[in-house]
Amino acid sequence: MKNAILFFSFALLAGSCSAKIIRRQIINLNGSWEIAKTDSMTFIPTEFKSKIEVPGLVDMSGPKIDSQDSAYNNSVYWYKRSFSMEDLTFPIVQLKINKSAYHTWVFVNKKLVGENVYNFTPSLFELKPFLNTGSTENEIIIAVGCRNNLPDTVVNGHDFEKIKYTPGIYDDVKLILSGYPFISNIQTVPDIVNENLRIVAEIKSNPGTTWMEVSYVLREAVSKKEIAHGSVKQDIKSGTTLQNVDFTVKMADCKLWTPENPFLYDLELNTSGDNSKTRFGMHTFAVSRDSAVFLLNNKPYFLRGTNVCIFRFFEDPERENLPWNSKWVNKLHSRFKEMNWNSIRYCIGFPPEKWYETADSLGLLIQDEFPVWTGGGKGGFEKFQKKISSKQLSAEYLGWMRERWNHPCVAVWDGQNESVNDTTGKAIKVVRTHDLSNRPWDNGWAPPVGESDAIEAHPYLFSQYFDGKNPSNEGYLKDLFSTVRIPHFSPNEFNPRPNGGRYKNPVIINEYSWLWLNRNGTTTTLTDRVYRIVFPEAITPDQKFEACAKNTAILTEYWRAYRKCAGIMHFCGLGYSRSGKPRGQTSDNFTDIKLLIYEPHFVKYVKPAFNPVGLMIELWEKSYVPSSEISVPVHVFNDLEEEWKGSVKLSVFREGKSLPVQNAQIVLKKYEVKVIRFKMKMPLIKGNYQMEAEINYKGESVKSYRDLNIE
Repeated sequence: MKNAILFFSFALLAGSCSAKIIRRQIINLNGSWEIAKTDSMTFIPTEFKSKIEVPGLVDMSGPKIDSQDSAYNNSVYWYKRSFSMEDLTFPIVQLKINKSAYHTWVFVNKKLVGENVYNFTPSLFELKPFLNTGSTENEIIIAVGCRNNLPDTVVNGHDFEKIKYTPGIYDDVKLILSGYPFISNIQTVPDIVNENLRIVAEIKSNPGTTWMEVSYVLREAVSKKEIAHGSVKQDIKSGTTLQNVDFTVKMADCKLWTPENPFLYDLELNTSGDNSKTRFGMHTFAVSRDSAVFLLNNKPYFLRGTNVCIFRFFEDPERENLPWNSKWVNKLHSRFKEMNWNSIRYCIGFPPEKWYETADSLGLLIQDEFPVWTGGGKGGFEKFQKKISSKQLSAEYLGWMRERWNHPCVAVWDGQNESVNDTTGKAIKVVRTHDLSNRPWDNGWAPPVGESDAIEAHPYLFSQYFDGKNPSNEGYLKDLFSTVRIPHFSPNEFNPRPNGGRYKNPVIINEYSWLWLNRNGTTTTLTDRVYRIVFPEAITPDQKFEACAKNTAILTEYWRAYRKCAGIMHFCGLGYSRSGKPRGQTSDNFTDIKLLIYEPHFVKYVKPAFNPVGLMIELWEKSYVPSSEISVPVHVFNDLEEEWKGSVKLSVFREGKSLPVQNAQIVLKKYEVKVIRFKMKMPLIKGNYQMEAEINYKGESVKSYRDLNIE
């Protein structure tokens, strides 16, 4: 009753623009559109002979308007549909296209409304002046161009390992009908120490309005239980129509959002002419400068995760409509969690907005990477993004942040991938203060912008098989790991600190391995040589899959055991698989992408390597003399905030039969790493063996494996 009285009072406010209370309405424009194609922007086509679903890409039209091998170089694709507005009195009719590429134009009733050259952030257009006044029916046309016709002053999503840049409206489209004061953006800023929520709302009022009142209601997202409600009144500065309303709400006994407990809240704001909702989580994500680790809710938290290259998946032969199928997207993220992953880097580009909602609700932290990749060599940025300025880039960054900053899943803003330049760092400095939660940034291979930022490292140890070093097959593990104790392929190599030494920022290994196989078990263009030199015995697809999984697990264990990085993200959880012509460079680890079935060896070896409590056999030699005695160090590491204790078992197997087993009890404090050294006598009989170190975690066996040759 109290809320009803509060809302009714809006009609009586002296600062209100109308005696009628206007509630925001949303018209969803997703669904079936007509589509046509022209060779240029010179005219709107008169015939639309094909249909297409929005969101999606232009290759999903039916009948097809392009050949399957289209290079998408110069064409323009025109989407058309009509919409009905029964109530024509709304002062604001705003079109929002969450994301579309490449270069977007909007026409309403054959009149040009405007254009947007940005391709990875929302497009917003005011349609009110273009609507029919005597009819409820209106026609809308959205045209999108091709990437190579973009101005070279904007980010174009260049990727060295892509062949197609398929255009399309690849995210949701809707109309927002509202009145003034209009809520154009909301930013939620959790303060978990004081159990407060700061709310900053950007609100546009009618000219001449002198004051406004904003009410709020906070609820638990699932139960809908009301947590708080109230209102604030604010004067409007003379001559201004856009301003922030900034206030704080008490969140006593709030539940914190974590990947293990992704608890969400809903916030609804109301003015006399508008209402808007957003979802958020009470959490913080920052850097511990003392220990170079990440802090989730002020406690150390190790990222264990993977990557999603959605723009590569867009050109996968089996993609179809999967990225826009909610059940498939939910299952994909659930499969990621099954691998003991708590984080994802959305790599070189952004998926549809619903993917972030999925990560919010299922509990996955996101390193959100803007699609800039120009390479490690100096001058690469100038070659691939010739005229982009830090001012222009900061405008794109800000549009991205405004859309994304209430998602609790977004943990790290990532300005670029593997690029060396000054532009991204300058742009980060311009925009970072707009995020009032002050999340850390990653600046690719350029120097970190601040002490609270992260460094990405890509220790592709197996890539050295391209540069002539070619370690021996027999001793490749020893060769690879003999000197490497810290991640490399980082900014330190390309941009050493002026005064020498290393940056103290936390390191995220968000790419490693270089062992990709297509889903049918064939090698990629980048791994042909690796499997030929290092794993010549891996002839069949199954043998190659096993070699890939075993060695990816070894690398994962290694980086985790030495605690030289704050996060480890496998590359990659979702990408393309191109075994035909032209062949691909990378791939994911599924064998059936539609049903999301992992390759079995990957689950067997890599899943335990990412377990919250994990272990590593530090044994790099493969060949041993019969009956020789060796020391076997087994590292056991605890990512948990709680003590873990249990038994570590070391076994040697041949043909499924175990030799004598050794056991050791261990107690690990929170976040601790310990090394147990077992004395082991090698078998007397020559042959191939497998060594296994094993612990039990919550009823599940967790193992580290090494292959041995007794000869």
